[in-house]
Amino acid sequence: MISANDFIPSKYTHSVESGNFQWSAPSNIALVKYWGKKDNQIPANPSVSFTLNNCKTITKLAFAKKENDGTFCFDLLFEGQPKEDFKPKIQKFLERIEIYLPFLKDYHFTIDTENTFPHSSGIASSASGMAALAMNLMSLEKTLNPEMTEDYFYQKASLLARLGSGSACRSVKGQVVVWGNHANISGSSDLFGVEFPKAIHANFKNFQDTILLVDKGEKQVSSTVGHDLMHNHPYAERRFAQAHQNLDQLITIFESGNLEEFIKIVESEALTLHAMMMTSMPYFILMKPNTLEIINAIWKFRNETKIPICFTLDAGANVHVLYPENAAVTVLQFIKDELVGYCQNGQYICDEIGNGALLN
Repeated sequence: MISANDFIPSKYTHSVESGNFQWSAPSNIALVKYWGKKDNQIPANPSVSFTLNNCKTITKLAFAKKENDGTFCFDLLFEGQPKEDFKPKIQKFLERIEIYLPFLKDYHFTIDTENTFPHSSGIASSASGMAALAMNLMSLEKTLNPEMTEDYFYQKASLLARLGSGSACRSVKGQVVVWGNHANISGSSDLFGVEFPKAIHANFKNFQDTILLVDKGEKQVSSTVGHDLMHNHPYAERRFAQAHQNLDQLITIFESGNLEEFIKIVESEALTLHAMMMTSMPYFILMKPNTLEIINAIWKFRNETKIPICFTLDAGANVHVLYPENAAVTVLQFIKDELVGYCQNGQYICDEIGNGALLN
């Protein structure tokens, strides 16, 4: 069993004065949701996600050796401009991961980051952002320790990303990623995400995700606060057990390609996530009236056409419309004809399953 201590390095064999790397890392959309966590960003239940392809963060990390004066030293640019309000989150991230990357205080870092999707679009950028930063830091560690194996590199990158944002650990590799210990998934771990270990049925190849931007505003309740509200939640234990059961069913579904059963699990998971929010204390609702209009329109369309289209939701109002590639023309026409009117400024983003982080 791998433990967190296995990722604490003893000493480095090489040194480097300065340099830079650039990685991109995608967002991901959970099918079985993670909601509720223990200390150190450990999930209360396992989750599984599709790695996306187009919605990603591109981060360039430049580094230069400095005197180790006991402080972290970094500049942060977002789309080329200084971004002071992001800095406390990065500072906290560096504090959390220093035990795993003891060289962090030896360098001044310039982190230059941008998203391919509109900022404040309601698409979670913390997952892609933290994953991209973790990949860059691991590239630096690999320079200091060139003997590092590829498996170790990716596992540790996912572990570091998790300490920045839980779901970020699912943005390192593609295409279907499991995070959290699960009895029937070999290699699964609370510490990092792992690629789904079996072949995925052709029905899921190039699966499409069109993201309908219902509300681009700041959420009234952050995900961090939402996760914390699971601690004394009256339905928490039952929910955690349900996640294990749904993941079990998805193992079979991914192999068989049964889209009807896939739809049941995915939509139930999305509604359960929001039911947990509505039944916590304090309670809150992140769906908007247009979220419900879209869900009802999808159900009606599916019923009439028998096309295997379904929805899922993150912790927000936006709707992810999931469907097989061979239905794309018909579904996109339906979205343009009937759903765009429910989107803020008519905005939506077309995406699909991707392969994880890339060195640019």
